[in-house]
Amino acid sequence: MTELNSKQRSYLMKLAAAENPLFQIGKAGLTPEVCTAVSEALEARELVKIGLLKNCFDDIRNLAEALAGRTRSQVVTVIGRKIVLYRPSKTKKVIELP
Repeated sequence: MTELNSKQRSYLMKLAAAENPLFQIGKAGLTPEVCTAVSEALEARELVKIGLLKNCFDDIRNLAEALAGRTRSQVVTVIGRKIVLYRPSKTKKVIELP
C-alpha cells in the first residue's frame, strides 16, 4: 500500500469530519478483539474513526501507530482523542481517492 499524499489525506479528513466515532478504546487499551473489529470495519467501510475515552492513559500517537500496524491500515490523522484510519477494501471499494 502506498503512502497517502497530502491531497488524499485532506480528502479523507473531510470525509471523517462528518462521522461519529465507530469504536471507543477505554482502560483495557488495545486488545486483540478491538484490532479484529477495527480490521473488519475497515474492510467494510475503508475509513474508520475511533475515540479514546478519558480512562485510556496510553499515548494516543503510539496507540494509533500500533493499531494501524496490526490492521495493515494507515493513520490519516490524530486530533485530540480521535484517530482516523484508512485501508482500501479488497472486495468493495467505497472511497475513490483523488
